[in-house]
Amino acid sequence: MTAPRLAPLLLLIAGAAVLGGAWGFQIVGGLAPCELCLLERWPYYAVVAAALAALVAGRRGATQALLACAALAFLAGAGLALYHVGVEQHWIAGPSACTGGGPAGSIEELRRRLLAQQVVQCDEVQWSLFGLSLAAWNVAISLALALASLTGLRRSMPRRRG
Repeated sequence: MTAPRLAPLLLLIAGAAVLGGAWGFQIVGGLAPCELCLLERWPYYAVVAAALAALVAGRRGATQALLACAALAFLAGAGLALYHVGVEQHWIAGPSACTGGGPAGSIEELRRRLLAQQVVQCDEVQWSLFGLSLAAWNVAISLALALASLTGLRRSMPRRRG
């Protein structure tokens, strides 16, 4: 495999693996995603699509653009996942549609809230491993992939002599 195609292939595999895991938890594990969980998947979808395009192009410039965009997408994903962790831990308020809110002032307000509320709450941890929720694991994975993308970008740059 040529060097310009290796990084896109690795990013394609990594993005597909994370998305496959998310879909596996949803379909096989029965964990319905909340609103924030669904948003956290978008950076991976974008990287997978860009990786496919760069893989087909097979040019160093396309690979460098992919690595730069992937690093930004993964950093944005890590930020979104960190926000989700904050919502889960009740450090910050989450979207009103998928979190528990304060007390209702009237029966009508309570009814309106119940009808607008998502089935899966963003501020409740559904599953954890070693004390870390899926959102927390996504922070770690996104940061690792951002670092890998930046490292790949740095290595793909021509060396200056001087």
